[in-house]
Amino acid sequence: MMKKYSKSFKALWIGEIVSELGSAAGGLTNGLLLYDITGSKEWMGLLWLVYFIPSLILQSISSPFLNYVEKGKMIRNIQLIRSGAYLLPLIGFVIDKSIGTIIGLIALQFILGLMQPIYASLSFSLLPEVCEEKTLTDANGLLDGTIRLMSFLAPGLTSLLLLVSPMQFMYGFSCIMFGISYLSLSQMSLSSIQTVPVWTRKLWWGEMKEGYRTFFQYKYLLRLTFLSSTVQFAVGATTVLSIPFIRSDLDGESWEYALFSGAFPVGYVIGILFLRKLPKTYITMHLGLIGGGLSFVLLFFVKSTPTAWMCELLGGMFFPLFNAQSAAIFQSQAPKERLAQLTAVRLLFLRVAMPLGIVFASSSFFSTRQTYAIVGLLIVVPGLCYLFSLETEKDINI
Repeated sequence: MMKKYSKSFKALWIGEIVSELGSAAGGLTNGLLLYDITGSKEWMGLLWLVYFIPSLILQSISSPFLNYVEKGKMIRNIQLIRSGAYLLPLIGFVIDKSIGTIIGLIALQFILGLMQPIYASLSFSLLPEVCEEKTLTDANGLLDGTIRLMSFLAPGLTSLLLLVSPMQFMYGFSCIMFGISYLSLSQMSLSSIQTVPVWTRKLWWGEMKEGYRTFFQYKYLLRLTFLSSTVQFAVGATTVLSIPFIRSDLDGESWEYALFSGAFPVGYVIGILFLRKLPKTYITMHLGLIGGGLSFVLLFFVKSTPTAWMCELLGGMFFPLFNAQSAAIFQSQAPKERLAQLTAVRLLFLRVAMPLGIVFASSSFFSTRQTYAIVGLLIVVPGLCYLFSLETEKDINI
């Protein structure tokens, strides 16, 4: 399975796996530790905002710089910074078990929020440099599926480690994982070297305007970004809906919710395996989007938790058909000299969509079932419109 991929892609893949494990373990520990100290959901929300707001601001203004950095060196440095940042709660704990730990957690979240948008944009734009174009879709699927699988497995592994070690140990574990990621990324060999201009306010503003202007010139890439944003909107909504849906609407137990939340990533891995066998066409891509949206709509009708599990499993199987292929199209059709910059703009739309979904689902205007149906239709209807559009068939080249 891995023979067709280059050594550089394998290095990037391993680096992503171990950093996702470290990130998921650290994220779970952050919430547990802060709640143990404060017992406050308000503090939990504040910790999320400390991460999200700086991240979103930097995502919106960093795009001009990303065309003029050495991508491989930059993502390695980011992993080193993240590795060191995970030691901050430990240092705070040594200084003061309450206030010192909270300050360490806030500093950690702030640094992670600043690093994430730069790392995500650069790693996404690196794929065409470490993969042949014919393997780009499969490479995107493999990366996406593996990361989702690790985010599913990480809480269980973290729980096992917490049984035999203090909670603060997990920060050391995350630190080591990001260090391993740095070593893995150091094995990549990239031929492209970016030139770094002397930055002025005029140059930055001109580059920023040019990046957004270029992004909106590519109508098909803009369309795919819009469709991906509807998926992220739905993902944000489900983070609010899933627990009340299983526990209240279906009168399920905690273990039934656990199976419900685990069904999607398991289905996603299955979908990635199917993707390797299916033809890469605009039809399969849009059918993946439509099928994934319908899995949300079907939750409006289900009456039992096993049926809900099946809906989530099917959603996980369908969505990678769209996600991997649309990512590959973006990477291959965007101008290479501005790929990192346009990726940052794309990710900005996706990252804004998710909290909007959270806000929408948190409102009391619709029931849980109705909200599932609405977010599903927001995916299905545009997907059907674009599927039957003759323009789509002309524009796409997977």
